[in-house]
Amino acid sequence: MRYTLKMEGPVPTFSAVDHVALSVTDLVASHDFYTGVLGFLQVADFGPTRIYLHNPSAIMLALKQHPDAHGGRFTELATGLDHVALTVGSLAELREWEQRLRDAGAEFTPIREAEFGHHLNFRDPDGIALELATSNEPMAAALALLRSGELSDDQVVAHARQLLEQVLPMPEQ
Repeated sequence: MRYTLKMEGPVPTFSAVDHVALSVTDLVASHDFYTGVLGFLQVADFGPTRIYLHNPSAIMLALKQHPDAHGGRFTELATGLDHVALTVGSLAELREWEQRLRDAGAEFTPIREAEFGHHLNFRDPDGIALELATSNEPMAAALALLRSGELSDDQVVAHARQLLEQVLPMPEQ
């Protein structure tokens, strides 16, 4: 299905991502990973679904093991989720996370420097691609401006394109 309707008038805003829900093949293994390695706290158990919160970020996570699930290990090559990225406060914190993942025996790639900061990519027990990222100073300042709510839609697009053009070849619009 394709949606082509362009709504007129202002669009209501989102204030944050409310939660991320992941389908898993082994609820116990995923529980152990998300609580033991990433520090999520289990707040509810509904049998095949468990709800978690991360303190103090308040990120909510749901893990669900579907009884009739099909498919195997996660791949970002299938339609749907590519990866989930979480923000950390600094490169030093990212290094702490890298050591924690190493100590846990997690599957990860070493910290990489990118155009807008640093990132650490890793996988959960089902192979779901996760990323921890921290912005460099120019990107952090740009994100703060974008989140301020002071820019029009056109200004947001122009500002974002200007940032991207500094590091990526941009297609013509």
